[in-house]
Amino acid sequence: MNEIWTEKYRPETLKDVIGQDKITNTLISFVKKKSLPHLMFSGPPGIGKTTSAMCIAKDLWGENWKSNFFETNASDERGINVIREKIKQNAKIKPLASEFKIIFLDECDALTKDAQQALRRVMEQYTSTTRFVLSCNYSSNIIPPIQSRCAVFRFKKIESKDIAKDIKNIAGEENLEIDDDAVEMITEISEGDIRNAINLLQCTAIEGKKITKKTVSEISATLMHSEVADIINHALNKDFLKSRKMLMGMMIEKGISGFEIIRAINRHVWALDIEDELKVKIIKLLGEFEFRIASGGSEDIQIEAFLANLADLK
Repeated sequence: MNEIWTEKYRPETLKDVIGQDKITNTLISFVKKKSLPHLMFSGPPGIGKTTSAMCIAKDLWGENWKSNFFETNASDERGINVIREKIKQNAKIKPLASEFKIIFLDECDALTKDAQQALRRVMEQYTSTTRFVLSCNYSSNIIPPIQSRCAVFRFKKIESKDIAKDIKNIAGEENLEIDDDAVEMITEISEGDIRNAINLLQCTAIEGKKITKKTVSEISATLMHSEVADIINHALNKDFLKSRKMLMGMMIEKGISGFEIIRAINRHVWALDIEDELKVKIIKLLGEFEFRIASGGSEDIQIEAFLANLADLK
C-alpha cells in the first residue's frame, strides 16, 4: 500500500521533532509536569507546528491520544459560526481520563476578528478542562487578548543540515540510492520546509530507486540559483534575447508561473555576484512587476518587460 511519506515519517514524540530544539525542550517540560498552558505556534508552513501539537498529545496520552485531541482548520471556515458551533461544542466535551483535552486550531490567523473575539470567550469559559493550541503563519494577525492568554512559540525554518539528514534517513528506509548533489538540491528547493522536502523526495522516487540531481531538477518546477544567475546576467549584459529564450523555455518545460519566477529571483538576488546597487534596483523592479501581474497583467508580457528593464539598468 502506498503511503504519503510526510505522514509515514511524521515524528511520534516531541524528542523526534527536528530543527526546533529550544521549543521542543520547553514543551517536553510541560508534558512531564502534565501542566499545559494555552499555546500559540507561529511560523511558515512545513516546519513542525502541527506535528508538535500532535506529539504533545501522544506524549501525554499514548495510544489513546486521539480521544483527547480535536483538530480543525480555521481556513476552511473563517467566520464566527465555526467558533460557536464547532469549537464550542468540542470544548464542552469532557476529557477522557485526564484533567484536560487539547483543541488544535490550525491557520487561526485566517479567522475574522469577530471569530477571534468569540474564540477568546470560549478559551476563557472552558479553561478548566480544555487547552487550546493555536497555529498560525503570522501571530501579528491574532488579536492581543488571545495572544496574552497563550505561551507564544515562534518556529523557525528548518536548517539545511537537518533537512539533509532527514532526507538521507528516509531514503535509507525506502532503499533509495541518492546522490549528495540531489540531497543538496532538495534542501535548496525546500527552503526550510521539511514537508516540501519529503514530498519532493517521494515524487522523485517514482522515477526509480536511484535519485540524482538531474532527477530532482526534472521533477521540480523550481528555478535554481544557477538558472536565476544566468538569466539575470544575460539581461544585465544586454543580451535580452538570450535571457528571454532561457526564461521562456523554462516556463514551458517546468510550467513555472510568472509569480513563481518573480519570487525565485527575489529569493536568489542577494546571492548573485553583482553590485549591491544593482540588487536594490532589481528588488524595486520585482515589486513593480509582481504588482502588475497581480493586477491582471499578462504574465508572459510582464516577465518580458521585467527582463527588458533589467537590460536598461547598466
